[in-house]
Amino acid sequence: QIHVAESGGGSVQAGASLRLSCSASGRTFTASGGTFNNRGVAWFREALGKEREFVGCITWQDATVFADSVKGRFTISKNNAGDTVYLQMTNLKLEDTANYFCAVRSPYSSGSDSASNFYDYWGQGTQVTVSS
Repeated sequence: QIHVAESGGGSVQAGASLRLSCSASGRTFTASGGTFNNRGVAWFREALGKEREFVGCITWQDATVFADSVKGRFTISKNNAGDTVYLQMTNLKLEDTANYFCAVRSPYSSGSDSASNFYDYWGQGTQVTVSS
């Protein structure tokens, strides 16, 4: 069992920055090393009335991939311990308003970085609201 938790959401004005954090816990996570260093982690978002969409990810090999809509504005990184993944969002736009989810893969798993079905563990989400 892995419990994934996001934090850092909030309400900001357009043009502002925000950093979301993702952490995990649970017996399965601990047994596999207790870090994200062997797991890919992605961020997805779901706006009201829209389907969930891929935002970006960091692979277990530390490569990052981003959706075109956020490329150049969002970055993903891990802390030194490898147990927290950050989504740094800059120059936020109204259309970035959504519930943001952290998703975690099984260790060393392969497959599409942007497809939600390749991620096995999901958090409850954290709301980001951007206003003008």
